[in-house]
Amino acid sequence: MSANVLAVCVVHELRPDAGTVGTTAIDKRPVMGPVRVGAYGVYADVQADRKNHGGLDQAVYAYSQDDATYWAGELGRELPAGWFGENLRVDGMDVNTAKVGERWQIGKSVIVEVTTSRNPCQTFARWVGGDDERGWVKRFAQAGRLGAYLRVITTGRIEAGDEITVLDRPDAAPTILEVYRAR
Repeated sequence: MSANVLAVCVVHELRPDAGTVGTTAIDKRPVMGPVRVGAYGVYADVQADRKNHGGLDQAVYAYSQDDATYWAGELGRELPAGWFGENLRVDGMDVNTAKVGERWQIGKSVIVEVTTSRNPCQTFARWVGGDDERGWVKRFAQAGRLGAYLRVITTGRIEAGDEITVLDRPDAAPTILEVYRAR
């Protein structure tokens, strides 16, 4: 089974948030057609908290459909593409076992490099359901279904349906989940 992009997502709207920044860009939704990807991520996407999200090493966030399906069962609701704040909803690969430094080609031109896992935060917990999902950060982290941050090596355009090919997987490198758990 080959891996592919199910959806490319960008911020739908900035929302008020009780955190220190006062706003969040976690509300991501799929876009239609090809989308440019530059060094700082997917065109038309933003990060409200640039201290903890975004930048060159966290330019794109990928989350797998298998993990989303798991959480949909746990939470008892549908979790559409973008719900986790991801830029890419992917299928056919376990992004949590990706190795730091692993390189993927997405579509015909974009090449990305795996840098780290998501570090779940209180903004994410409030987005998920606040008081209705107490302990969400811990629960999400313990499940090991974190998703991967990617650095953009070669810019270009991507869209839903694009194939993802692992170009290089450094044997000695730890997985992003191993790095997260070692923190």
